[in-house]
Amino acid sequence: MNRYPRDLRGYGQTPPDPKWPGGARIAVQFVLNFEEGGENCVLHGDAASEAFLSDIPGAAQWQGQRHWNMESIYDYGARAGFWRLHRLFTGAQIPLTIYGVATALARAPEQVAAMKSAGWEIASHGLKWVEHKDMPEAEERAAIKEAIQLHTEVVGERPKGWYTGRCSENTVRLIAEEGGFAYVSDTYDDDLPYWARISGRDQLVIPYTLEANDMRFATAPGWVTGQDFYTYLKDAFDELYAEGLAGAPKMMSIGLHCRLVGRPGKTAGLRKFIDYIQGIEGVWAPRRIDIAQHWANTHPPIEFERPSDMPEDIFVMRFGGIFEHSPWIAKGAYALELGPAHDCAIGLHNAMARVFRAAAKDKRLEVLRAHPDLAGKLAAAGRLTNASTSEQSSAGLDMLTDAERDMFQKLNTEYVAKHGFPFIIAVRDYDKTGIARAFQRRLSNDTETEFAEACRQVERIAALRLAEVLP
Repeated sequence: MNRYPRDLRGYGQTPPDPKWPGGARIAVQFVLNFEEGGENCVLHGDAASEAFLSDIPGAAQWQGQRHWNMESIYDYGARAGFWRLHRLFTGAQIPLTIYGVATALARAPEQVAAMKSAGWEIASHGLKWVEHKDMPEAEERAAIKEAIQLHTEVVGERPKGWYTGRCSENTVRLIAEEGGFAYVSDTYDDDLPYWARISGRDQLVIPYTLEANDMRFATAPGWVTGQDFYTYLKDAFDELYAEGLAGAPKMMSIGLHCRLVGRPGKTAGLRKFIDYIQGIEGVWAPRRIDIAQHWANTHPPIEFERPSDMPEDIFVMRFGGIFEHSPWIAKGAYALELGPAHDCAIGLHNAMARVFRAAAKDKRLEVLRAHPDLAGKLAAAGRLTNASTSEQSSAGLDMLTDAERDMFQKLNTEYVAKHGFPFIIAVRDYDKTGIARAFQRRLSNDTETEFAEACRQVERIAALRLAEVLP
């Protein structure tokens, strides 16, 4: 593997301002998972009963049997929990996004009608609430298609958002390839939406959460009381809200389940949190589709050539001159384990610098000697590379007086005679006066010290060149 698919960079240290509507400092987005009637059950053609996300400690699947206790816990979610949460959120005038399992929605017409009447978004939560990790790709693709069809029949319109939850390594790619979703949420990797390039198209990803999520009532360690849930939600909200006030607004996802937080003692903590945030200015509580539409309008995808996706010949053509007249460094970087983290100036510089630093001293010396003298004969003859010409011009080295030119030529001669390579400095960091002072100061250094300094300057020059052509 020499291409690493995971994106560990994200937005880096400068995330975008989401520009939430109304100048909101945070977007708080509530998701209610509707899974009851779509879980593992022999009545649904499954081999065993459900064992996931219930109040039964240490639950295990019953092979070939109905698990009456498990079924009744799920039934509570549809029969009672849903309506308690419906009253809570409609009373607070906060619209929800429903993650609706298609087969569960088909078995709950009254609840679907209530969702629609409230103006809630009904996104797809897959065909059935089952594991996808061992599903063959063709089977999962067919299940996605069937989920869309059934959802459209039951709800009256096709879903615009998707979250599987118990997904496979193929799920996000298959959803992107399906092409009809405004967003996919099968990730937990950020506090903001982002665009992912998948199978040749830009897919909006709105990350979800497994920690600001009532599922922790059914896991260990987890929540015990509604107050536990409230405390965590409040702490997370306060931290993100403070970031928003400081100029970096974020999104807070909150995951809910009818059979879990729909129980009275747990609902109390959720109600307390809703009351808390409704007393604070600058809070936007949208549906997920509202976030998707806002992001697509405000932060559309940016098209650029990604180094990790380039063929080798294009890569070397684009970046072969970043280290002066040394395309072998670009070739070496191309052979490394590149990925999304290297599709930016800092990332690609790191890869190229690794090749330079790992090279034998004589190879690094070749790179030093490939650099031109400052304000030297090549510059006078117009024979510098475009990059070097632009760099020297930026420091005013193309507008020297005769006396200044004579001074630089004298310093060049003395420096090369002493050290065996040209004086190298990242001229964009200085003006011509600062360059002259550095020249005179460094001329007295020993060659070993200057070799190390020249290598650092070569890397700095490369970093500045990459910053001009990559994000």
